[in-house]
Amino acid sequence: MNAASQKPLAVVLLSGGLDSATAMAMARDDGFDPRPLAVDYGQRHSSELKAAARVAEAAGVPLKVLPMDLRAIGGSALTADDIDVPEGEAREELGDIPVTYVPARNTVMLSLALGYAEVLGAGDIFIGVNAVDYSGYPDCRPEFIEAYEAMANLATKAAVEGRKLSIHTPLIDLTKAEIIAEGTRLGVDYSLTVSCYQADPEGRACGRCDSCQIRRAGFEAAAVPDPTRYQQT
Repeated sequence: MNAASQKPLAVVLLSGGLDSATAMAMARDDGFDPRPLAVDYGQRHSSELKAAARVAEAAGVPLKVLPMDLRAIGGSALTADDIDVPEGEAREELGDIPVTYVPARNTVMLSLALGYAEVLGAGDIFIGVNAVDYSGYPDCRPEFIEAYEAMANLATKAAVEGRKLSIHTPLIDLTKAEIIAEGTRLGVDYSLTVSCYQADPEGRACGRCDSCQIRRAGFEAAAVPDPTRYQQT
């Protein structure tokens, strides 16, 4: 509990993208005092970390950034320079799980959030995973979150002493349009966010990758103006 606000603290995994920014706004709307955590995991570009800093600053909350070098493992288009990010319809040729899947990413990030939450005395973690308009990642499924929460409540001193941890996934069953509508209602400034898998150093989106296509379609379906800055093609 944060003595200053008297609101329970919640760690929010904040990537700098549309979904995580919305999840943080929803955590605050639910009565939590959010403590965003960004992970510098060796992703293809640093634009999303800069976006996370902008989102946290706009919300008036301190951002913690932790390093975790998943690039040393590779195996993903987001962490290996020799694997191209699929564009257009290319991902359809790659099967249900695209090459933008990062091995162990959500498992690692939740573990870092778990440690941070225990140190803060927070009993809640928010993560913006989604099982509707998403790219087919196995670590975005409800059964993964349920299993991780069960494990976390076996693995921590806090849980053993009776302070159980809850992992919140407020976006899990929402379409991208519904996420955008809810975030807009809560005042999220989506112009601060970066969702593109291959944004340029200025944070401008390519407009061609899977993430860009899902994001653009979401704004169209929500009938909300798209504030995304796109690269000139």
